Order: sequence, then structure tokens, then C-alpha cells
Amino acid sequence: MTTFDDRENAFESKFAHDSEMQFRAEARRNKLLGLWAAGLLGKSGDEATAYAIEVVNADFEEAGTEDVVRKVAGDLGAKSTADEVRKKLIELLPVAKSQLMNEF
Repeated sequence: MTTFDDRENAFESKFAHDSEMQFRAEARRNKLLGLWAAGLLGKSGDEATAYAIEVVNADFEEAGTEDVVRKVAGDLGAKSTADEVRKKLIELLPVAKSQLMNEF
């Protein structure tokens, strides 16, 4: 193997790692959003955890975050707007990344 091949493999490994970490951070962010929304809906304990999982699963419907926003904003109704949900998503991403970094 040449130095170029080693470098290429290193870049590919880093890209794969970064992609996995981004996916995990977004899933964690969605879980945190689900827990936040569950609190607004008066859910706690296992019921809140189950709702958070529903929010995480909603993200697999389409690319981007709009599927999550639609679900949470629809469930919250008058308790929150879609823009507030989007703002919360932005706030929670650094929190999710921090939590993941502390796990490793």
C-alpha cells in the first residue's frame, strides 16, 4: 500500500465515523425533543419515553427534520407552534452532541 492509499482509507474511515456520529446526535436530539414535548403533553415516566421513541421513529419518514416537526407540532396543537419546535430542535442538537461525547 502506498501513502496515498493509507490516506484515502483514513479519510474514508473519518467520513464513516462522522456520518455515524451525526446520525446518533440527530437521533438523540429527536429523543430529547420527544421528552420535552411529552412534558408539555403531561406525560411522564414510561409514557414519556414511549412518546420520545415515536418522535425518533418519525424522523425515518423523509429526509430532513420536517417529518419530526409535523409530528410534534401536530401532537402539541395549541401548546406549541411548528416554529417553536424547530427552534427547540436547534437548541437540542448541541446538547445531544455533548451527551454523546461524554459517553465515549
